[in-house]
Amino acid sequence: MKLLRYFILNVSLFALTSAAMAQSDPVVMTIDGKDVKLSEFAYSFKKNNSEGVIDRKTVEEYVPLFVNFKLKVAAAEDAGYDTLASMRSDLASYKEEMLLPTLRYEPFIEQQARITYDNTAKRFGDADVMVASHILVLMSPNATAAEQTAAKARIDSIYQALQGGADFAELARKCSDDKASAVRGGSLGQFGKGMMIPDFENAVFAMQKGDVSAPVKTTVGWHIIRLEDRHPFGTYEYHHDNIIKFLEENGIREASAKYMIDSLARAEGVEREVVIDRLFKQLTAKDEEQRNLAQEYYDGSLMYEICKKEIWDPADADSIGRESYFKKNKKQYKWSSPRYRGIIIYAKDQATADAALKLLKKEKNYKQWEKLLSQTFNTDSVKNVVTAQGLFTQGLDPTVDALAFKQNTEVKKLTNYPVAVTYGKMLKKPESIDDVIGEVKNDYRMAKEQQWVDTLRKKYTYSVNNDVLKQLEN
Repeated sequence: MKLLRYFILNVSLFALTSAAMAQSDPVVMTIDGKDVKLSEFAYSFKKNNSEGVIDRKTVEEYVPLFVNFKLKVAAAEDAGYDTLASMRSDLASYKEEMLLPTLRYEPFIEQQARITYDNTAKRFGDADVMVASHILVLMSPNATAAEQTAAKARIDSIYQALQGGADFAELARKCSDDKASAVRGGSLGQFGKGMMIPDFENAVFAMQKGDVSAPVKTTVGWHIIRLEDRHPFGTYEYHHDNIIKFLEENGIREASAKYMIDSLARAEGVEREVVIDRLFKQLTAKDEEQRNLAQEYYDGSLMYEICKKEIWDPADADSIGRESYFKKNKKQYKWSSPRYRGIIIYAKDQATADAALKLLKKEKNYKQWEKLLSQTFNTDSVKNVVTAQGLFTQGLDPTVDALAFKQNTEVKKLTNYPVAVTYGKMLKKPESIDDVIGEVKNDYRMAKEQQWVDTLRKKYTYSVNNDVLKQLEN
């Protein structure tokens, strides 16, 4: 119940904070009866007109764009998009994702820290904690006599260097075959009984702090060991900070947040989504940036869904309407340089290339060229031609540059296809919608969307408080 009372108290505090904020965050516009605060508009304006944005707008230019955006959101809410199961699930996931990093439930973290300590202490038992470094010369258990002699000679030379005053960590970095520990100067960190291979463990537990062993043979090779420290495992308090650090590196904070949410849901007898929603409202009530991010995500999700289903997808499927749009606006589609609408044919030999060109001269529909060539000259097991068809600009393909644009470039060579020819037509301007299909598709979408926005502006009421807007302009 303490946890529940804590959050009830915070709800009251957040309410007081919200009241104070309202006085310093005036309404800049009203869309379909819903107020938009200056902070939200300013956040959106600054984000979409920051340094690096190509088409930056003034405040005056941005206002109608923002109004249109909000009108689409209003239309989505009226159409019930905010009640769709998929949308509610998406928004719930977003709220939890944003909320979890802001929560931390200390009792759960301390509980897990204690469990971690107890389990680790059990593994170490009554034996000391050992802190050691080593230098390893690998040697296979099946090593030949010559390999064994070489390994022993190498470990002896390293040991002699250490006796002569060489730095242990430096030799480990240069000479040890245990590359994982070598980068740390040979350090193996902390370990206890049963955590190392027996021969190595027996040698270590016979040493005292500061000792450097003579070469020790194990099943993996030869080691020189330096015992950095040995001490009893220690109390929970002694290890507490390191355990907490370890747990935080492994996601304990998020786990504690989820535990907090689940505990509140059980205590209140409600679904966890109800708790998430309440805590998220508390977060956004006191954090302006989080509030604006949340509003942006909510509005953007609704806007995308309604535009996709009501405008974009229908426009993309409307080939007749798109063709009509192109014919009415054909003059606006111009090129700054010619294009080559054609096909590249890479053939096994010149005779095949000539036959392919002769065949294409009989087929006026360029959309059928690749299919026709493949059916005529290729089988599942044998390919006599390889083709590439498209609308080429100069510089796009070296073969087209050389053969169609007559540039002084080298024709691209394909293995097993030494002959390359092109067939097609040079265009100074688009002849059909296919020549500019990408641009027309996008423009048609935008035209249909603008028609829709025009109807929304007539359907919904909206107003802008220019006096408040001037605060941002200044």
